[in-house]
Amino acid sequence: MTWAIVRIRGKVRRSAAVTDTLRMLRLTRQNHCVIVPETPAYAGMVRKVKDFITWGEVTPEIVAKLLLKRGGLTDAAMKENSRFKSVWDFSQALAKGEATVADVKGLRPVLRLHPPRGGFVATKRPFRDRGDLGYRGKDINALLEKMIFEEAA
Repeated sequence: MTWAIVRIRGKVRRSAAVTDTLRMLRLTRQNHCVIVPETPAYAGMVRKVKDFITWGEVTPEIVAKLLLKRGGLTDAAMKENSRFKSVWDFSQALAKGEATVADVKGLRPVLRLHPPRGGFVATKRPFRDRGDLGYRGKDINALLEKMIFEEAA
């Protein structure tokens, strides 16, 4: 499985250990998103910064939308810079944990997102207490959907 991790909170009142961990996750600003495999190393890092981020299991459909809208990928660029034939093939492999973002040459590891439409509910409370922080499970897909804006025609 693969996690999508989104940074919600800013820079105020955090320890040096949290700052370093956020930097290692490449989450240097609010509304940045990374897609990482669900491994014990990442689980430990996520546990350390749980009060600044939200995360959960991402679906291939949302990964494909993220890569197309915010990653700037096309099927032609995917064929040219990786072993995958299309963005959809890569997103399925990425969501299953069979591929990583580093498999595509030139793809940035951080996806910059907009704040969600309708705003956050509460950025200081955990998700299970009607907030936004912490583990969401499959509900991360609904948040990411709200953070990917369609371009105006």
